[in-house]
Amino acid sequence: MKNKNPDIKLRPTVVSDLSTLFQFQLDKEGGHLAAFMPKNHDDKAAYMIKLTKLLNDPTVNNQTILLDNIIVGSVAKFLMGDTAEITYWIDRKFWGQGIATNALINFLAIEPSRPIYGRVAFDNYGSQKVLEKSGFVKIGSDKGFANARQIEIEEFIYKLT
Repeated sequence: MKNKNPDIKLRPTVVSDLSTLFQFQLDKEGGHLAAFMPKNHDDKAAYMIKLTKLLNDPTVNNQTILLDNIIVGSVAKFLMGDTAEITYWIDRKFWGQGIATNALINFLAIEPSRPIYGRVAFDNYGSQKVLEKSGFVKIGSDKGFANARQIEIEEFIYKLT
């Protein structure tokens, strides 16, 4: 699959990107849809410490998503045990423009880990479509405590081989 919007680019995330990316994840609607966030998602100091450490972790592939050279989100591969998983976040001002799908397709072209998994809240239809358009297949579901909602919810598990 190829990037349908040539203005979308990925580059390795750097420390100076983190303040902007932190602001995106403060969005309440985005947090509700993401659901599974750290308890202290609004603690900038904790965010900066955690993400700076992850930028130096060779098992993590953090990429910043740029649209016309403006930071609009991030996409990353990380390990949960021995399992490769992806995560992404797009600034809500840019939702519905195909940016997440294009960025994820570009990311998967440079990230060799397979299989790779994605997890998404049962009611996050936009993110489900992003995964499916990127070649992921829904393989099951699980329940987990969603800090952003303060309740246990169902999440769908997707896999790309």
